[in-house]
Amino acid sequence: MSRYSAPFAEGGPSAIDQAIAQKLLSIALERGGDYADLFFEYSASASYSYDEGILKSAGRYVTMGLGVRVRNGDATGYAYVEDFDEASMTRAARTAAQIASSGAANVQPFRAGELPARYEVPNLSMDVDGPQKRELLKRADLAARAEDSRIVKVSASLSEEIREILIATSTGNFARDRQPLIRFGVSAIAEVDGKRQRGSSGGGGRFGLEYFGFEGKTPEDHAKEAVRQAIVMLDAREAPAGEMEVVLAPGDSGILLHEAVGHGLEADFNRKKTSNYTDRIGQSVASELCTVVDDATDTGSRGSINVDDEGLIPTRATLIENGILRGYMQDQQSSEFFGVTPTGNGRRESFRSHPMPRMTNTLLLPGEDAPEDILKSVKRGVYAKKFGGGQVDISNGDFVFSLTEGYLIEDGKITAPLKGVNLIGNGPDVMGKVCMLGSDMETSDGIWTCGKDGQSVPVGVGCPTVKISAVTVGGTQVG
Repeated sequence: MSRYSAPFAEGGPSAIDQAIAQKLLSIALERGGDYADLFFEYSASASYSYDEGILKSAGRYVTMGLGVRVRNGDATGYAYVEDFDEASMTRAARTAAQIASSGAANVQPFRAGELPARYEVPNLSMDVDGPQKRELLKRADLAARAEDSRIVKVSASLSEEIREILIATSTGNFARDRQPLIRFGVSAIAEVDGKRQRGSSGGGGRFGLEYFGFEGKTPEDHAKEAVRQAIVMLDAREAPAGEMEVVLAPGDSGILLHEAVGHGLEADFNRKKTSNYTDRIGQSVASELCTVVDDATDTGSRGSINVDDEGLIPTRATLIENGILRGYMQDQQSSEFFGVTPTGNGRRESFRSHPMPRMTNTLLLPGEDAPEDILKSVKRGVYAKKFGGGQVDISNGDFVFSLTEGYLIEDGKITAPLKGVNLIGNGPDVMGKVCMLGSDMETSDGIWTCGKDGQSVPVGVGCPTVKISAVTVGGTQVG
């Protein structure tokens, strides 16, 4: 048992058993209501920052508490407390119960069940002493500086978390889960003749420090990748402007799919009729080459979960199949509205937050084209290798994304690096213009966090090499 085990876990000093959960649920529904749930959470986390050859900061944090939700029709009552004292938890349950006033409702007996094991971590990183983590950061710093004399500044960071949750619902769900998370990052700045460019690399997922034993995942690997990007971008030219063919690199380019398409496929936006995909089930919404899934089952991925924050086991949800919209990502409330089975996408940032439909690992599945054939087919276009920030309008799918690394494609070959590249378009429109799809599927290396309605959750993205026949590229207008 980890020394960071939750105090409410089985055998812990404040163990929450089924009897306590049943009592609190009964109190939550004593005034009536359609449904109630309890979300217990204990989260221990730490962060380390290494800058200019020294450990600049290190911190450890603990949060814990209980969130109680009661639903009565379309209305929701929510209350939380930051301890596991029974009197405090009872007050929270009674506060949430005030949303209803129709008499006591029933609480179903808890069902026995076993969760999948999508991120078994034999040794939690939180149990490893700090000097070992400082050494990982130091290795990245030294490797980056040794890689190229033009590197003038290096920084590295490591964050880690172990989140223990217990969900109990009035419909009979009772589930415990332990969710590890780690993220490592390196930034390097190169300078020549007063011109500076930054490169970065990072990764992680639901691992312990064994993450650094995987091929291509060592501190040195990330340091060299950050340096490569910084050096390449020193020679970047201004991006061309106008509508042209765009090729997305495999892996992290899936963030464009996540933002421009994924959010619009979350069921609450469609229940409220604010999504471009509302009332379009069964219709063509993308090229027939495109199949999009949200997959919480990928072992170790940043967005993977054994159980969602409503106590349901998520599987792979097919959203778009061969260009046809098949369904949305559902939490319990939205699934009841649509009359479908929940997909296990009810997620929340913490016990302070109510759950809502959220993505886990959102993927565009591979096609049959060879990546080299995709490049050869482009006369003049842009190769999008790494994405930065972006903005999306959920109601219509319009987006603007910036690239942190992009290249010109000329006569089927990747040539000059480009700076100042923005991709401007509409998500559904771009999905309809996917004309070639690579066989080289990749998933992101554990760096993405998704924000929605003030809540942040870890997510994964992924895609193969993708050719889009026309996207507006914002840059410098050329003749």
